[in-house]
Amino acid sequence: MAVLQHEKSRTDLLNRLKRAEGQLRGIQRMIEGGETAFDIAGQMSAVRKALDSTYVRMTVCVMEQELAGKVNDNARGRKQLAEVMDEVQSLLSKVR
Repeated sequence: MAVLQHEKSRTDLLNRLKRAEGQLRGIQRMIEGGETAFDIAGQMSAVRKALDSTYVRMTVCVMEQELAGKVNDNARGRKQLAEVMDEVQSLLSKVR
């Protein structure tokens, strides 16, 4: 299985996970504070979406990294790959 090689991709994913972690801590405080189930459910939904988005981003980063090694090493090929990967990410985000 591929390992994320680009520092920028790893940093982006870690930042997304840290935000989700903060949201989870907020949910814990909401439960401890006796907030309504409706409000807690809304925050849980937001965390799930954040994790789903992070998963999609990770998948696209891995695909882009692996395909980039197979594409001709020229500016046009890299630009086309970036465009396709943007479209893939948009399509995958609709699945959720």
